[in-house]
Amino acid sequence: MSRFLKHEVVGKILDIGLLPVFCHNDVEVSKKIVKACVDGGATVVDFTNSGDFAYDVFIKLLEYTQKELPDVILGIGTILDPATATMYINSGSNFVVGPIFNLDVAKVCNRRKITYIPGCMTPSEISTAEKVGVDIVKIFPGITVGPEFIKSVLGPCPSYHMMPSGGVETNQENILTWIKAGSSALNIGSNLIRKDLVNSKDFNSIKKLVSQCIMWIDEARKTH
Repeated sequence: MSRFLKHEVVGKILDIGLLPVFCHNDVEVSKKIVKACVDGGATVVDFTNSGDFAYDVFIKLLEYTQKELPDVILGIGTILDPATATMYINSGSNFVVGPIFNLDVAKVCNRRKITYIPGCMTPSEISTAEKVGVDIVKIFPGITVGPEFIKSVLGPCPSYHMMPSGGVETNQENILTWIKAGSSALNIGSNLIRKDLVNSKDFNSIKKLVSQCIMWIDEARKTH
């Protein structure tokens, strides 16, 4: 059962503007990645259901955050079907993210008062997701549609909260472009939780990169 109310999860993601996403099959490494994200200012983290033993690692991460980092909101990503969503929700996931929109996953999340962030790529998909209670839509793959897509959709639909994922870069120019186009938040994975930094156990650099991205998001919002 989620420890956080749905509106708390949505509000925190929109407030911070950055949702780090990663997966790693080593529990201790994953703990250090989460801690680096939190120390950098990102207290909502998306751990993906990909790779061997992802479920086992996620459960241990939940136990770790509940004990050591009680304010951290940990959720599960790469969810494609309602059975998998239910398994993670029953285990305590605070939100569910998917690369696609699945109506049955939305129904499961709604019944359990869990935030669902599905991947969408067309205005019709976004509209359908909104109609069934989705508050934030993941625009995926972001690199394919680009910032202009978000700007164009917001023209007739200004109330939508869209979060690009896939191809968002960790430099000021790219972040500024996405935020100025109207992105409500940014979902960043391998460009943020960089493989070279993880392999060298340079978690301090991950923390600094997270902090820098949040600062650029704040600056972009002030000029938007």
